Amino acid sequence: MDYTITLVASNTPLTAGHIAILERFLEETGVLITGEPAWLQHHKAADVPVAESLTLIQMHALQRLFEKDRIDVFCTRTESRRKKLLLADMDSTIVTTETLDELADFVGLKEKVADITTRAMQGELDYQESLRERVRLLKGLSADKMQETLEQTELTDGAEKLVQTMREGHAASILVSSGFTFFTEAIAAKCGFTGHHGNVLGIKDGVLDGSVQEPILDKDSKLAYLEGYKEKLGLTYDNIAAIGDGANDLPMLQTAGLGIGFHPKPILRESILNCVIHGDLTAVLYAQGYKNMKD
Repeated sequence: MDYTITLVASNTPLTAGHIAILERFLEETGVLITGEPAWLQHHKAADVPVAESLTLIQMHALQRLFEKDRIDVFCTRTESRRKKLLLADMDSTIVTTETLDELADFVGLKEKVADITTRAMQGELDYQESLRERVRLLKGLSADKMQETLEQTELTDGAEKLVQTMREGHAASILVSSGFTFFTEAIAAKCGFTGHHGNVLGIKDGVLDGSVQEPILDKDSKLAYLEGYKEKLGLTYDNIAAIGDGANDLPMLQTAGLGIGFHPKPILRESILNCVIHGDLTAVLYAQGYKNMKD
């Protein structure tokens, strides 16, 4: 089974010297290089073919090796490299913020809610109960603040390029978020996602009533959506890419043929082979072998 190791630069240009560092590392660790390196985009991304997958320990060593120059490293199966389905988390992945935390800013509780969010994303709290707790703190907030929050929400660099390029390659793209459908609907439309899923905030008489509709979309639900779309579209796991940043995404990322942690929380970085640590979302395209992505 053949694999490809991909180096993707962020701000420091990728050079032949970086590729040589990778090749030396592979030789020293006994990973067989099976062909010549190839540029995906000069000074931006390059592939090196190998005979076997890297281990998590090897990947962490490479990440440390390229930390200073802010170069991301990916290891993917060469076969079925370009995926036919993308499942993406929304908050802190497709958008730069946590939308629930931003809503809490309107009631002066952003710091408190953000702390709960961070602990939940690091896997320290039960996600469903932590979500109920955060939503209860917003009881009485005017629903109009959701629109204000949406207008202030920014897409992560490369988000539109990622979704649109995969759609041009005939891949389906689904936004699967434990955030709220008010936001997922708008963000999905803006980026060009095929579909979206999220939680539903309780609203009564124009204000948030402090509830979230059951069942809550959590890590198990994200995995269930992956399984459901796999069956619906007649795919294999190798045909699926998934991306997210926190503990709530872990089962989905571990099951997808290509699971990528995006600027990942420690629990993901310790568990997932492929991570975008430095770059933007176009790195997910280079990891699949797409070439010459324009900024």
